[in-house]
Amino acid sequence: MNDYLDPQNAIDMPDKADSAFAMDFLISVKTGIRTYGAAITETTDPELRTVFQRQMDKALDLHGELSDFMIEKGWLHPHDLGNQYEVDIKSLEEAVSIANLNIYPKDTDRLGTFATPNN
Repeated sequence: MNDYLDPQNAIDMPDKADSAFAMDFLISVKTGIRTYGAAITETTDPELRTVFQRQMDKALDLHGELSDFMIEKGWLHPHDLGNQYEVDIKSLEEAVSIANLNIYPKDTDRLGTFATPNN
């Protein structure tokens, strides 16, 4: 991608962004599930343990819903590691190409670009 301002380079960008947001959300939900599991084993208060278990159950349900959604969209392939590998490599290449964009020009002088009041 040479010109990030060219609208041609924005094709499929909403779908790419949605898949990235969904994957980040899925990772966060998984982290929450692990955290609840650890908290359940660490607490001695039965009421607090019950609260953690309920929260973990809700997080597990959310994980299932989100995983199903991502599978339906073709963003996640948990039963086909070869296909998931291809999706991950494509995402990685896209992230690297975005990171390599020269979005900050060397010449930042904007004199004359904006209306300036008369002296």
